[in-house]
Amino acid sequence: MKKNNKELSGLIAAPHTPMHEDYSVNLDTIYLQADTLNTNGVNGVFLCGTTGEGVSLTEMERKQVGVQWADVASEELSIIVHVGATTLAQAKRLARHAEEKIQADAIAAMGPVVFKTATVESLVNYCAEIASAAPNTPFYYYHIPSFSGIDLPMIEFLELGSKQIPTLSGIKYTDSDLYDYGLCLDYENGKYNILFGQDENLLAGLALGANGAVGSTYNFASPLYLRIIEYFQAGDLDAANRLQAKSRKMVRAMKGYGIFASLKAAMRIIGVDCGPNRPPVDALSDDEIAALTSELEDIGFFDFCSSTESEVKAVGIQ
Repeated sequence: MKKNNKELSGLIAAPHTPMHEDYSVNLDTIYLQADTLNTNGVNGVFLCGTTGEGVSLTEMERKQVGVQWADVASEELSIIVHVGATTLAQAKRLARHAEEKIQADAIAAMGPVVFKTATVESLVNYCAEIASAAPNTPFYYYHIPSFSGIDLPMIEFLELGSKQIPTLSGIKYTDSDLYDYGLCLDYENGKYNILFGQDENLLAGLALGANGAVGSTYNFASPLYLRIIEYFQAGDLDAANRLQAKSRKMVRAMKGYGIFASLKAAMRIIGVDCGPNRPPVDALSDDEIAALTSELEDIGFFDFCSSTESEVKAVGIQ
């Protein structure tokens, strides 16, 4: 089991929840996912978020997924468990389970997705309730307004949350408001870990001072992002920009077929078949996967979907 005593930094993948063809969870595939991430230089996993289809899973399934990851992941792979749910009681049960049964390195929660919080105060109060169920585990707010519909200033969340949530450690920041993101990084001299959540804009996050990043495409294209980090740290911004352009092209191609279905299809393309998406997300057809594969090949996708050992050892966000 994991111990929650590591700094969350570097590339953190948001893994897919693997499914059988009947949409039941396929726990056995998680071992292959973990092995692939370890090989490709990823430092952690963010479980049961949007990419992991957490809101489409039952509470028991989410607990099973977390336990399986804790059982198969290496000691080097940090585990963040997303515990946000449609009810506060369920979120608290998931938080307690993440601490007691998984010994997660951190928990995270987005705000309520149906009856949305309208003020920073109500959002902090909601998160404080969830965090209280795991009092010994670092808590991260999952800011993803495009999905949750809650678009509040995160700098204000930190200002109030720092007083009300003893375990508040940072934010998983999945939004394009770089001004607010920068303010969060600056707050209290960088006390909080503001994980950057937009793979296609990673270079912008690095320029602002991101120390860690959570993303869906790190499941299969982490070597591309490791090279972006390497070039950035070496001061070669032209090379970093060229590789970031590849990321944008890759994401744009996937969005053309539906981003969540395409992300899971990409796993099948690289040989880690995570099965279909659970309804209401429609999985890609074989013809669509073939067309997507062709587009990705034109971009050069298969040149950066695996790492060499030297690349893995040499690169990290500092």
